Amino acid sequence: MDFLSHTYFALFFIIVCGFLLGRIQIRGVSLDVSAVIFVALIFGHFGIQIPADFQYLGLVLFIFTIGIQAGPGFFTSFKKHGRELAILATFLILISAVITFLIFTFLGVDKNLCIGLLTGALTSTPGLAAAIDITGSSLASIGYGIAYPFGVIGVILFVNFLPRILRKSVSEAEEKYKEEQIEEYPEVVTKNFIVENENVTGQSIGELRIRSMTKAVVSRVMHGDISITPKQDTILHKGDLIKAVGTKDALEKVELLIGSPTDVHIPLSKEYDVRSILVTNKEVVNKSLLQLNILQTYNATVTRVRRSGISFSPNSTLRLQMGDKLMVACNKEDMKQVSRFFGDNDTRLSDTDFLPIAVGIIIGILAGKFSISFGSFTFSLGLTGGILLTALWLGRMGKTGPFIWTMSGGANQLLRQLGLLFFLAAVGTSAGSSLVYTFTEYGLSLFIYGLLITLVPLILTTIIAQYFFEINLLTFLGTLTGSMTSTPGLATVDSMSDSDAASIAYATVYPVAMVLLIVAVQILSLI
Repeated sequence: MDFLSHTYFALFFIIVCGFLLGRIQIRGVSLDVSAVIFVALIFGHFGIQIPADFQYLGLVLFIFTIGIQAGPGFFTSFKKHGRELAILATFLILISAVITFLIFTFLGVDKNLCIGLLTGALTSTPGLAAAIDITGSSLASIGYGIAYPFGVIGVILFVNFLPRILRKSVSEAEEKYKEEQIEEYPEVVTKNFIVENENVTGQSIGELRIRSMTKAVVSRVMHGDISITPKQDTILHKGDLIKAVGTKDALEKVELLIGSPTDVHIPLSKEYDVRSILVTNKEVVNKSLLQLNILQTYNATVTRVRRSGISFSPNSTLRLQMGDKLMVACNKEDMKQVSRFFGDNDTRLSDTDFLPIAVGIIIGILAGKFSISFGSFTFSLGLTGGILLTALWLGRMGKTGPFIWTMSGGANQLLRQLGLLFFLAAVGTSAGSSLVYTFTEYGLSLFIYGLLITLVPLILTTIIAQYFFEINLLTFLGTLTGSMTSTPGLATVDSMSDSDAASIAYATVYPVAMVLLIVAVQILSLI
């Protein structure tokens, strides 16, 4: 077909065929988006090639959007789970290196060829670069080419079927992950209280420091028949009713400080309003509520914040992110100004500014090229590592000067999917072009060795995790793909769930695995 000689036609034809194949289910299991790489392998065998530029473009977009999404939760997750995930990654790399050692020691396979098998089985281009540099042998590249196809395919198939093998539900794992997030950010509720404590009567809201002492927010005060949104200088009188917003623990502290809870309704004054406002103004992003000082400026109170599907009580040090939903209480006349101040524009939220994306990617590429030398050992993050760590950091910061690094969920998903499809199509055609030749040239045994280096560590790491660690299924799948430095594997897991559990785990262990693999290559070459 002449049409297939045109790169752009071949690229999208492979993607379409991949989607059609991915939708076929056998006993409830489908390849989904990862089917693109299997289609690409076939096209590659028949001489259809997607240029490597599409591979790198796809990789850059996919990894950058993963990092931007995972950034806000990555550092918290690293503190919480980083140690156990790093242990699993270390175990997996260690087993891979031991198997490689056994192959060239007892089976008579050339050591440099085996080191190439190791880097290919773990689909690590930085590992291959280190292997070529350290061994100075072309056999490392040949070994990489032999093991790489199954290194890609094996991880995809393994993570696809592992939930069924373990008899665990991905949807249940997703719900459990959400519950864990809610535990970190307990449900925000409201409760009314009667001012009974003699020690607080006659004092102002500011003097009592209710927010800092209890972590709750007083959103309404009723004195007599008049209810108002309180200011810092609002005086509490005995018998007044207050409405507090906070977690269960916070409201228990309010009860100790103020007085007994009550079911008496506190009506909202006709002069006041409570509504949800969307943060879309770049000028307020990454600024704290204390810096914004809307209480003094507009006599407005932010009673709760909703971010990434989770509601929590704000404190004065909370820094706002683009897309936050704020529950604000204030005078109706001031509400319009408050709304303009925060932006409250759905259209602006859906707009995507590509300039910060391009700048972030450039920073990541430059970071990946930076290298550190220790004698004969040289380490660099490489393209993937540089962009991933940069995106994680930018995603956490949210804003730098005029640049808003975060993007809407829809824009992130679109760029991620586009990058992933380009990457899988290019990688698949490249691997497919030499698959049969490599097989006929070197025989079945080297493929089997590469398969062992891929599968055995995955199986043993899974067994260790099941018996010695309590890890969410999605987090574990992300850990496996990160330990194997497998972007296609992450893509497979990412398509199973809407949560970012796997992405955060991948981002946590990927740098660890990359460093350990390079160290392993160095040690094996010296043995």
